Amino acid sequence: MKKKSIITRVLTVIALSLLLSATSVASKTSVVAAYTPDMSNGADNFYKSNKVTMKKVEFKNQYNMNVVGNLFIPKGLKKNTKNPAIIVGHPMGAVKEQSANLYAQKMAEQGFVTLSFDLSFWGESEGQSRNAVSPDIYAEDFSAAVDFLGTRPFVDRDRIGVIGICGSGSFAISAAKIDPRLKAIATVSMYDMGAANRNGLKHSQTLEQRKKTLEEAAEQRYVEFTGGKTKYTSGTVHELNENTDPIQREFYDFYRTPRGEFTPKSSSPELTTHPTLTSNVKFMNFYPFADIETISPRPMLFITGENAHSREFSEDAYKLAAEPKELYIVPGAGHVDLYDRVNLIPFDKLESFFKENLKKK
Repeated sequence: MKKKSIITRVLTVIALSLLLSATSVASKTSVVAAYTPDMSNGADNFYKSNKVTMKKVEFKNQYNMNVVGNLFIPKGLKKNTKNPAIIVGHPMGAVKEQSANLYAQKMAEQGFVTLSFDLSFWGESEGQSRNAVSPDIYAEDFSAAVDFLGTRPFVDRDRIGVIGICGSGSFAISAAKIDPRLKAIATVSMYDMGAANRNGLKHSQTLEQRKKTLEEAAEQRYVEFTGGKTKYTSGTVHELNENTDPIQREFYDFYRTPRGEFTPKSSSPELTTHPTLTSNVKFMNFYPFADIETISPRPMLFITGENAHSREFSEDAYKLAAEPKELYIVPGAGHVDLYDRVNLIPFDKLESFFKENLKKK
């Protein structure tokens, strides 16, 4: 009887454990299932235009790395004439299918030849290790995009502009400082990736915290040099809880839901948006706004949301830039809102900016 009683107790414990485990899984599943992304204000990241044609293209950057992009051409474009073109760079940690394709198609609808592309180490573009950070190569990719567009027979190489979204805003500025072929520069929800990593938002990171990150990354180099597992950092959280801060919730709503989630073949859902730790510290040596005034007299347009947590970067760039320049604040908009909310994105402003500054002279 005693032996039977012990067996009964063990079986009861196992049954309870299984029940609790199943309940926990069901609870987590219900939380995920219950989450509905905010699709307000016309959120349409995966917009497909019937007014343009798209062609997958590849071109080499100066380091002989293959860069992959989408070329959008307005239907009815006269290919026997020279047309203005716009390069569109995606947010940091994203790929061209996130925000960049939307902007490229909307601008192509206004008569521009447009090109969205994956930065090196991300998406379909080459580069090892995947998700690596290299601000200089990112900037080079923008110049390589100019190389490609400027050699198309239907593009006027003297009328090429650029739109940099989020982190690509700082990479586009970095490129424009040394590449005068970029005739008009617009940024949207720009992140100065150097300042963000050195100082944090609103200078919230201390020097001690910065040094701790550098030490961790330096030690991790030994691990990976000797064959250890690659470590990733920052990016967007994969789960929400009561302690998730509002900024991460904002990114989660885009990157971790059907609103904007996209996993390229070169990655996995676990790794999207996350740069490698050992390379991410290279941003601390990245100063895109140094000498920004030398871009003048080429015009610059800085677009940011009224409520964007990144607004400080557009304001800083505007203060440092020389004329002609403009800071355009979108009422009621946050940072990620300007990735895909068509009703908030000022496409009319972008259209007038580029039509004025890429017109024939």
